[in-house]
Amino acid sequence: MVDIEELKAQFLHRDFDTREFILEPGKMVTVAQACGEQQPEFTQPQHPDFQASPAFICSLASGRHLPIDFPSLGGIPMDGGKAITCHAPVKAGVNLVGKTHLHDIYDKKGRSGRMILIVARMEIYDDNNTHLATTDSHMVIRERSDT
Repeated sequence: MVDIEELKAQFLHRDFDTREFILEPGKMVTVAQACGEQQPEFTQPQHPDFQASPAFICSLASGRHLPIDFPSLGGIPMDGGKAITCHAPVKAGVNLVGKTHLHDIYDKKGRSGRMILIVARMEIYDDNNTHLATTDSHMVIRERSDT
């Protein structure tokens, strides 16, 4: 059985991936419209406050899902959902850096057995090191039983 506290001590809050992004206005508009967004600051590049919609920001992904030295937990990983917090507008054409670390690891017990939940957090910054957004990606792994 996986020791959750040991995983937390070894892996939480340690950056394991850094990725650079430059957002293209056309792609930002396409995603906003596909999600049904109608506010002009998300759909009209000429708008003075044009910025990436939360759905677009949530689509930015790090190159890795877990640290390279993270142990195999067995079981089948599943997407447990995404969450985003916007701290400031994310603008097109700006050099962005996404830094990813494991924010939380915990377990839940259910009818099908123990589930291990892992939250990978990417914090997005601009060239001035202003924290613009935070995205949390949740991974769920149903632990295999040894019996």
